[in-house]
Amino acid sequence: MINVVLADDEALLRKALGALLPLEGEITVLAEAHDGESAVAATLEHRPDVLVIDLEMPGVDGLGAVARIRRELPEQVILMLTRHARPGVLRRALKLGVQGFVSKSAEPAHITSVIGALHEGKRWVDPDVSALAVIDDCPLTEREIDVLRATSDGYSAADIAARLHLAEGTVRNYLSNAMGKTQTRTRHEAARYAREHDWL
Repeated sequence: MINVVLADDEALLRKALGALLPLEGEITVLAEAHDGESAVAATLEHRPDVLVIDLEMPGVDGLGAVARIRRELPEQVILMLTRHARPGVLRRALKLGVQGFVSKSAEPAHITSVIGALHEGKRWVDPDVSALAVIDDCPLTEREIDVLRATSDGYSAADIAARLHLAEGTVRNYLSNAMGKTQTRTRHEAARYAREHDWL
């Protein structure tokens, strides 16, 4: 029997999966969560074999929740459900150690089989998800993406330097490079441009 925590803000989909997954395979749904905060709480409380979590949720999104869970439970097996996997998002999720990606439009039987595969230590990325994600035209380096993401969160260059353990001059260089690559005049414009192009 595979124990699962199910996190999705769409009540209808969450309830449907909660009812259908146990019918499709040897799965027990220990808890359901309707947002990122409750997903973190339920996962830390129940320690499931597999966390099935939606990428897009209000407040703390799926990636934010995964990052917090990873700090407490570094070995947690995670299956992420997504409607559209942007390259930057898939990269961030893989860096966080997410083992599986499945389209939210997948059949419950397929989701069940992927849960089983992840539980056995395998990895899985749905072909339609990976096809979307590999179309990556991002010219930014990982560090440039990091500083732009922190910029879009409202942090100053000094704050970013402290958060990323970099010299402030180095942060300014990354921001300058990113502004050049995005042909923007300010770091905030560069961050907005990168977000609009799904690079963050």
